[in-house]
Amino acid sequence: MRLNAYLARAGVASRRGADGLIKAGRVTVDGAPGELNTFVEAGNVVRVDGREVGKQALRHVLLNKPRGTITTARDPKGRPTVVDLVGGEVRVVPVGRLDRDTTGVLLLTNDGPLAHRLAHPRYGVEKAYVAEVEGEPDDEVLRRLAEGIELDDGPTAPARVTLLGPSRLELVLHEGRNRQVRRMLEAVGHPVVRLRRARYAGLGPGRLKPGDWRELTRDEVRRLRRLVGLS
Repeated sequence: MRLNAYLARAGVASRRGADGLIKAGRVTVDGAPGELNTFVEAGNVVRVDGREVGKQALRHVLLNKPRGTITTARDPKGRPTVVDLVGGEVRVVPVGRLDRDTTGVLLLTNDGPLAHRLAHPRYGVEKAYVAEVEGEPDDEVLRRLAEGIELDDGPTAPARVTLLGPSRLELVLHEGRNRQVRRMLEAVGHPVVRLRRARYAGLGPGRLKPGDWRELTRDEVRRLRRLVGLS
């Protein structure tokens, strides 16, 4: 495991924060200064500022994100973050992002390889969103959304679109661009009023109320790992 991933999994810092510690010469592996390309193997002793760091157990958490929380580990403006909502001694960080006003399913973990693959477009992890919009989308709008919308960062991939009500629809995507659903709906003339992620990689909130969370079961973790080719 790369050194920065080891430190992140141990709850010392995010990977970016770990890179800063390594560059500052505060990390050693078996007494030698750690480098950005250092790999940690079983039996290696890692220390930060002279204090030994132990690898923590893996955690996989499902959160029903409430509105108004920031999808990050820390916010420089002091706003509440999704990490603040999740208890437990082992630190976890969010997989991907939901914007501040979007609610719904969010995964958090310290399992670096799994998080990387879940968030990477190559693996096409399915994300389902339910949007309440301004106006009433017609069949032509639904067709455009399904076939792909030209955005400023390129066309979107085909999506599954289902009309749930006059001003309510579900979009199922395999991409994860910044504010993608909001930008798609604005591009077709139906800006979002409310947006909720209903499912992520097949996982829904179940009985979780906004702000509640739970640990994933072993079967759920195994299924996620199979989904992205880690089993």
